[in-house]
Amino acid sequence: MNLRRSPTIGLLAGLVVTLSAVTIYSGYTIVQLHRLRELQAEIIDRNRTDSLLLLRIQNNLNSLNLAMRDMLDASDPYPLMAWAPQFRRIRTDLEDALSREEKLLSTDGSSNQRQFLGDSFAEFWRATDRTFALANEGQERESRAQIRFSLQACQDALTTAVARLLVRNNESEQEAETRTRELYRGVERNVYIFMAAMLVLIALTSLYLVQYNRRLFAQVATLSERRSELAQQLISMQENTFRSISRELHDDFGQILISIGAMLRLAGRRASGEASPLIEQLDEVRGIVQSTLEKIRSLSHALHPVVLDEAGLESALNAYLPSFQKQTGIEIRYEKMGVSRDLDRGVSIHLYRVLQEALNNVVRHSKSTCAAVRLEYLQASIVLEVEDNGIGFPRVEGRGMGLVSMRERAELIDARIEFLPGAAGGALVRVTAPITPEEAHAGA
Repeated sequence: MNLRRSPTIGLLAGLVVTLSAVTIYSGYTIVQLHRLRELQAEIIDRNRTDSLLLLRIQNNLNSLNLAMRDMLDASDPYPLMAWAPQFRRIRTDLEDALSREEKLLSTDGSSNQRQFLGDSFAEFWRATDRTFALANEGQERESRAQIRFSLQACQDALTTAVARLLVRNNESEQEAETRTRELYRGVERNVYIFMAAMLVLIALTSLYLVQYNRRLFAQVATLSERRSELAQQLISMQENTFRSISRELHDDFGQILISIGAMLRLAGRRASGEASPLIEQLDEVRGIVQSTLEKIRSLSHALHPVVLDEAGLESALNAYLPSFQKQTGIEIRYEKMGVSRDLDRGVSIHLYRVLQEALNNVVRHSKSTCAAVRLEYLQASIVLEVEDNGIGFPRVEGRGMGLVSMRERAELIDARIEFLPGAAGGALVRVTAPITPEEAHAGA
């Protein structure tokens, strides 16, 4: 598996596809809304305005029809010229309505009907002029005949034409409403399609990220296992090296220094009758040799206590803790709880190293005057605690190499390590490890 492979290209491709889909859908929706707005403005609103003008024309035609009925009424004492002002007023209003209607629908498909309407009105007004001209000359009977046989016929034809135009407008408005509903349905359908496409795209992107994260976590887990194996091997090599050096110091160099000390004692006995300065020098050299021997033994014990292999963890602690207290001046209170049991060699070594590191941290960082070491045997585990009364863990807890080393060793034996505040305000290190060899890893 290649950790360098990045999902950036795939995610950028998904982003481009998403933005393209959003752009295309937005453009399409804007076009649909523009068409809807044009349909509403150019057809629906125009038809409604035209219908109002046609109703205005129809109302004027009805007024003309009523006026002509009154003019034909023989019982009416008024002369026909009395209706001339009313006709002029109605004519002015009709011509204004017709002019507005022609401008509004100059491109309408019903131009033939509107041409017929205009010609019919022209014919009606010519007949009206002839009617009032006859009435003005005193020819009332001929004028009424003109009304009966010409004006009323023209008025009926005009009324019928206007009614047809109103019907046509109603039909156009219904068609426009149908198209509007279709456009709305189309936009709604496209919204659902777009949402479905986005959900599919999001689902695919999520699946891609999930798969990538699974591969990444698998690679991290593999690297973690390899790191653990490498750490175990390094610690094992370190312990073997320390053990070898410790034995070399204890056995070889220790024996050499012991032999030198014996030879110096023998030389001192032989020179007992000689001058005093030689004896003093021999005693001084023998003291140096003895001091060096003690330092080598202390170094050998620090590298790898032989008693840990020969007598176990408890004996190693009994030997190490008094020596640590003597060297550092920090009072150590040691307490063992539970029934002693045999421990796996790896568990013993790593617990001992954790104890050493924890006590070294007490010396270097805690400013403590005393420390408590507790060893407790449980049914299936062993608990080791180191607690001090110092300043506690620093804020960068977990980043020091000592704490990292303790964690590494705890992981190698499947132990749980905790860094807690102590009861007296200091720091508490607690390690809980499995007690049987079957439950622990042999780390060294």
